[in-house]
Amino acid sequence: MLPVAILCGGKGTRMRESGETVPKPLVEIGGRPILWHVMSLYAAQGLSRFVLLLGHGADKVASFAGDISEDWEVTCLDTGLDTPTGGRLARARPYLEDGPFCATYADGVADIDLGRLLSFHEAHGGAATMTVVRPRNPWGVARLGAGDRVDGFQEKPQLEAWVNGGFFVMDPRALDAIGDEDVLEREPLESLAAAGDLFAYRHAGFWDCMDTYKDTLVLNELWDRGQAPWRALVEERV
Repeated sequence: MLPVAILCGGKGTRMRESGETVPKPLVEIGGRPILWHVMSLYAAQGLSRFVLLLGHGADKVASFAGDISEDWEVTCLDTGLDTPTGGRLARARPYLEDGPFCATYADGVADIDLGRLLSFHEAHGGAATMTVVRPRNPWGVARLGAGDRVDGFQEKPQLEAWVNGGFFVMDPRALDAIGDEDVLEREPLESLAAAGDLFAYRHAGFWDCMDTYKDTLVLNELWDRGQAPWRALVEERV
């Protein structure tokens, strides 16, 4: 079974009240930590071997992992308080170098088909696959016409650009591009891209990340209304 490395070490400094007392991976959505939702997305699709890369709030996250009642294989690895994202993966190398592995963040949810993602990765033969998404613009947009006349407005349209949505698949050789002090999203991904070894899997469905306190409110509202698109993937575990 492919291991799933989850980056759980961030401070969550933009989480306002929740981030001040609760590690970001443990901030709750629908009465469950966001980390549980992320793990359930994988487990519901047959991937239940996890390596949690801990940092800030490591003891609390490890305690949560120890109390999980699901039949999951969970390893907690303290990768340091201020270690950047790439460095956390680099320090987990002994757990990830036996074959392809998944990697993701502890704060992003999606209705992603992981089987298709894995098949895409296997087919292209590159060292790494990064899921890309098109998030919605957080602002309403003015439509401008001739002479700068405002023709109308569009409320929070979807962006044209594709951005990193997490949900990575990597071969062990991708770890050669990741150093102990690297930020994953900078030098490692840039060097893999320059070498032609990084491919993008386009996920056009739902995706959101819990980056701010406002995001927790939005995700909780979706869950409470029964309109969380990822809920169908984890419903049996609720």
